[in-house]
Order: sequence, then C-alpha cells, then structure tokens
Amino acid sequence: MKVMLNVFTPRSLSKAFKQTIRLVAIVGVTFLGLLLVTFLIGRVVPIDPVLAVVGDKASADVYDRVRLEMGLHLPLWQQFFIYLKNVVSGDLGISVLTARPVLEDIIRVFPATLELAFIATLMGIFFGIPLGVFSAVHQGSFLDQVTRVIGLFGYSLPIFWLGLMGLMVFYAKLDILPGPGRIDVFYEEIVDPVTGIMLVDSILAGEWEIFWNALHHIILPASLLGYYSMAYLSRMTRSFMMEQLRQEYVLTARVKGIAEWRVIWGHALGNCAIPLITVIALSFGTLLEGSVLTETVFSWPGLGLYLTRSLLNADMNAVLGSTLVVGTIFLSINMFSDFLYKVMDPRAR
Repeated sequence: MKVMLNVFTPRSLSKAFKQTIRLVAIVGVTFLGLLLVTFLIGRVVPIDPVLAVVGDKASADVYDRVRLEMGLHLPLWQQFFIYLKNVVSGDLGISVLTARPVLEDIIRVFPATLELAFIATLMGIFFGIPLGVFSAVHQGSFLDQVTRVIGLFGYSLPIFWLGLMGLMVFYAKLDILPGPGRIDVFYEEIVDPVTGIMLVDSILAGEWEIFWNALHHIILPASLLGYYSMAYLSRMTRSFMMEQLRQEYVLTARVKGIAEWRVIWGHALGNCAIPLITVIALSFGTLLEGSVLTETVFSWPGLGLYLTRSLLNADMNAVLGSTLVVGTIFLSINMFSDFLYKVMDPRAR
C-alpha cells in the first residue's frame, strides 16, 4: 500500500498529465502538418480533378457545375478546412476508378500489403539480426566482408529490377514459383475475406489447397522485401553490437569466465534489443509504404498497386487518401516504437 501511495502522488499525476497533453499536442500538430502537405500535393500536381471526374469530352456547363460542387472555386484556405473536416469525419472522397468511397477501397486492399510487409519483416529479423551479430563478433573477417557486401547490394539494387529478375529466373526459366498475383485466378472468390489476409482466411475456411497456393505466391515478393529489410537490420545490428562489445561489462563478463555465447547473445545483444525495437518498427513502416514498386511488378492487390493505378488514372481522391493513410500509419508506428522504448528503458522515461 505504501508503494502505491508513493507512486500515485499529486506530483507524479501532474507530471503524467502534462506529458499526456504534450503528446496529444505533438500528435495533433504532426497530423495537421500531414494533412496540409497532402492537401497541397493535390493542388500542386498538374492534374485537373474536375476533368478526372467528368472526362475531357464534357461540356463547359457540366465542367463548371462539377467544379462548384467540388468547392474548387473557393479560396485555398477554405478548401483546406473543408478537406480537414471531411478527413476527420472519415470521408476521403469517392474513387473515380472504382466509384466507391476511397476509405472502403483502402480497407479492402490494405490487408494484402500488411500480409506482405509482415512476412518480409519476419524474414529480415530472422536473417538480418544473426548476420549482424556474427559480423560484429568477427569484425574484419571474411564473414564480415560478405555480410557487408550483401547489405550493400540490398541498398543499391532497385527493387523493381530484382522483382523482374526474380520472375524471369524462378517463374519463367525454372518454373518453381508461381507468377504475379496473390493466388491463381481459378482460386479467386472461393474464400470469404474475413480478415483480408489470404493465408489466415484460407486456414479459417479449411481450404488448404488455396493456402499452399497463396503461400507459394507470396514467397518471391516477400523474399525481395525481406532482403531489403535484412540488409538494413544486419547493418544496424552490426553497428549496435560493435558499440556494446567495447563496453567494460563485456570485458568483465569474459574475465569472470562466463561462456562466450552468453556474453554475446545474452549480455551484448540484450542491451541492443531496445534500439533494435525502434529499427524494426521503422523498417516495418518503410515496407508498408515502400512496397509500391514490388506490388506493381508482382500485381499484388495491395495498397501500393491501388495507389499506382489511381495515379495513372488521375484518381486524386484515391492518391491523396492512400498517401494520408500511409503517413498516418508511419506516424503511429513511430510513436508506438517510442512508447516501447520508454517502457523497456527506464532511462528514457
């Protein structure tokens, strides 16, 4: 009871309240800035949103009427406040391409992107962190050089080129993996989209044949994104581990006779876990927003392909809505990683 009284003092409650207010203010200002940038993008790009709706063969009367209905005759600041009001109420406009609300389209396609990014992140963690640890422990060795070269290729090679080469080798030449798409055409519309994640929905429906087909389809695009994630995570892990291995507590542990594997994987890597959480979270957010080219090459029906098709068809409501959602997700992931950082490291509170 004494401990509880000591924790919830008026001073601590006041401090927590101020921190909460400060966090809400930061989030609000950041989100407002994101909305402003998204709005200005829609006004700067050389695409007439009225022509995208009515077509280039519409009469001048129809053009003027639609322009008035869209509020484009109003001052720019007034248009922004209307846009702000619509976004807060969940109205991102109607897609010209699908004739459905943009928010419904995004909810429909986003699980495919989430599925792809999640598996790619798991691949990056599984391979990238051990490679970074071994590279730091054996600094300057042949393994270290190979790891750094692999990471360099992961940063340097364009992802769309890797995708095309992967399709040419593993699909066209060797025929060991399926081609573009999420599943084969004759499996579509069989599984009800409960979660929108094909691997999960096929298991829930008991359609194991569709599950294995979807798993084979996701291997190649997820591996390419996973390679990018692995290159980033291995580089950061190597940097964190090299810093920790120079610390005095590592030397002390070795002098005490503690097994080397415990010193490396338990002590050094354990102290790297906190900054690695932030790196993994940001990597995941990057894959969510950076899978546009991968989804386009593999015809993966996710947010990236939806954004690309919308941009090619001058569907600005869909483009701006997708951009806003991606920015909001990245902001949320960044805040969540910062929260976890403070939870795991008392010095950051």
